[in-house]
Amino acid sequence: MAEFVVEFGKDGRPVEPDGRLDAAAFHRNHQPIWEVLRRFLAGKSGEVVEAGSGTGQHVVHFAGHTPDIIWWPSDLNEQHLKSINAWRAHSALSNIRPPLRIDLSDPAWCPEIHDGSGPGKLLAVFCANVIHIAPWRVAEGLFEGAGRYLGANGRLFLYGPFKRNGKHVSVSNAVFDSSLRDKNPEWGVRDIADLEKLAANAGLALIETVEMPANNMILVFGPAKSA
Repeated sequence: MAEFVVEFGKDGRPVEPDGRLDAAAFHRNHQPIWEVLRRFLAGKSGEVVEAGSGTGQHVVHFAGHTPDIIWWPSDLNEQHLKSINAWRAHSALSNIRPPLRIDLSDPAWCPEIHDGSGPGKLLAVFCANVIHIAPWRVAEGLFEGAGRYLGANGRLFLYGPFKRNGKHVSVSNAVFDSSLRDKNPEWGVRDIADLEKLAANAGLALIETVEMPANNMILVFGPAKSA
């Protein structure tokens, strides 16, 4: 079952003096996620945006395995941005850029690409545990921006719980979905078919679905012409 939603820093876990936050989920899922990303990223160079970096722990782990890739973490929450910056400093990795303040509900969510202060065309976008704890317009903006910013052979990796053909893949995910909708009616576990429609509108297509621990998945999208 996907982890219950809390704002990092308000979940009772310790906060380091420098602002670093620690997500319990990171310790459970970072290695399985990396094994999927590694198949595409290993040996490549380019730039990757993590959309919704949370604490910043994932981007540090991935950047440590990909010295030739420039990683751009991002978030909208100020405490998360502080934590990302702190983890970046703590890691001392030269291939992690300062976090971008990105609002995924805006289809032009990375204006830094246009003004030259941020990344260029992207090798990949990675987004974990975001769209089920956000209004649907965030998923819409994520896909529209990914379609705009990804390079010709780029990939969007989307991690989290999903429904398949309108049905939950487990009882625990159904319970989780109900808890999300009770918390905010605009939230909820999204159906893969609905995400494929967003992808098609953005010129993307679903390339692969990878089953992950705890009834999660990684959905891999790429330009429709290369799918």
